[in-house]
Order: sequence, then structure tokens, then C-alpha cells
Amino acid sequence: MSRLRVVFAGTPEFARVALEAIATAGHEVVLVMSQPDRPAGRGMKLQASPVKQCAVANGWPVAQPRSLRLDGKYPDEASAARDTLLALKPDVMVVAAYGLILPQWVLDLPAHGCLNIHASLLPRWRGAAPIHRAIEAGDAQTGITIMQMDAGLDTGDMLLREAVDIGAGDNTARLHDRLAELGGKMIVEALARIGTLTRTPQPAEGVTYASKVEKHEAQVDWAQPADAIVRRVLAFDPFPGANSPLDGETVKLWGARAEKSPAASTAAPGTILAVDDTGVTVAAAAGSAVVLTELQRPGGKRLPVAAFLHGFDLKPGQAFG
Repeated sequence: MSRLRVVFAGTPEFARVALEAIATAGHEVVLVMSQPDRPAGRGMKLQASPVKQCAVANGWPVAQPRSLRLDGKYPDEASAARDTLLALKPDVMVVAAYGLILPQWVLDLPAHGCLNIHASLLPRWRGAAPIHRAIEAGDAQTGITIMQMDAGLDTGDMLLREAVDIGAGDNTARLHDRLAELGGKMIVEALARIGTLTRTPQPAEGVTYASKVEKHEAQVDWAQPADAIVRRVLAFDPFPGANSPLDGETVKLWGARAEKSPAASTAAPGTILAVDDTGVTVAAAAGSAVVLTELQRPGGKRLPVAAFLHGFDLKPGQAFG
């Protein structure tokens, strides 16, 4: 395998895994691009992204332009990035959850163009939150697609594609970690075969868009079927965390399973039907119920239901909002 000069563009943990895999495979990381540091944590102090932290730890140069559009809001930063990339003469740019749109000048600059590691089986779930949306929709499978980028939103030709089963209890955190490891493995394979991989256009059928997850989506609608509620609980773990009002507090719901319940068919949605150390059973739509197994009060920790009940006395007949 030839050693390639790689520019890497990514921001979150998903991308960091791929960056380390590329370096471990022996490629030369000539530049790492990542989103600007953001306020985070209780103190809202500026915090570097996982990708930037990885780059700094390994001594790789870092660039953090706020935009790459030469005619955009930050033309000086975009122009400086272009000058840097032109001087580096990279063989390829690898992009994973970067967070910036790549204009055509970026796509055209590397000798082998720009490869994207996307966490879905394209063309399903183009866009920002493919892992969350696959779980929320109840998909049986998702996967990784290595794509030759073009100017569209995840519309480029596919180079490699591998499926991963979504288990009944998979949440976004667990599925993310599996897909991140697979993405690292697959981008190393793609770089080893660069220039020889078959480019397969994405089919026009089956296109869906994975819109960014917003905090307002997190509140549970108990009038939905239990299966849909459970999928949302799993999809929104760890962010933003499904929640529901109860006795003036907003309780986060982290663990849940669905079951049929004759009592649910006559109870108002959101009504607590039963409480014990194994779960809090809540009425949902169409004779179904959600059994909550892990909960969290504001300012508290995620707790199994038995521990949660020591500090929050729940009784049948109470209702989630």
C-alpha cells in the first residue's frame, strides 16, 4: 500500500476513530481540519473537539476555519485555508462528520478528491443525524458508506458499503461506537485501494433525510404506540435524552421496553399503571405500555429504576405529561 498525504476533516468522536485508524495504517496526516472550539460543560468553557484533541496529542497541524466559502461570511479564513491546502498538495481529503459544507474548490483540490465516511446505507439517511434517525424509524439495518464527495448533500458516488444490524436494545451511543470502528476499518481499505475502486451512483429510489436532532423533539408523546416511544428513547441516548414532565419536574428516560397491557387500553396515555423495582409501567396508545427501567431527575444521575425510586416515590395513577 502506498503512503498517502492525507488531509482529514472531522469534528466529533465518530471522526476521531477514523483519524487514528488512518494514522495507524501508516498514512501521513499533513493537516487536520475541525470545527472551532465551542463552549461546553457546566462552566461553558471553550473546548476542543475530539478530532482536534487527537491532532494536538499527535503533533499534527490543525486548521479551524469557520467557513470554506471564498464568497461567504469569513472569506479571509477560507482564503487562508485554500492557501494552506494548495501548499500541502494532499493526495486525498477524508471527511467524517466535519460540519462544514465543502465548496467545489475543496472537492477539486486533492489529487484523489474527497472521501466521506457516512454512517448509513446511502441513499437512506443522508444528512446530519443518520444514526439517531435509523433507530427512531425502527430500521433493521444501517451501516457505513464510503463516498466520493460531490457538491450535493451526501449525493456522491458510493465506493464501499457495509451493513450493520440494529439490535432491539441498541441505542445511539452503542450503535455509534460500532459504526465508528467500522468506518475506521473501511476508510483504511478505501485508501489502500484508492484509484481502483468502482464508483457506483446512488439509486434515485429510497432517499431519506436525517435532519439534525433538536432538543424540542425529546419530550415523549404518550399518545404514540409504545414501540415508537421506546425507539425514541433509544435514539435520543445520549443526546438530547428523551424526557417527560412529572409532578413539576422534567424526568429523563434512558431505559425502556414496550409491552402489551390490557390496563393501558382504558387508561389515559401517560398514566402510571404499575411500579416496582424492575420498572415503571406507563400507558401508551392502542393497549400498549412502556416499562421505564432507567430514569434521571434534574441535576441527578442516571439511575436504574430501583435506585431512582428511593428518592422519588411513584405510585399508580400518577401521570406523565
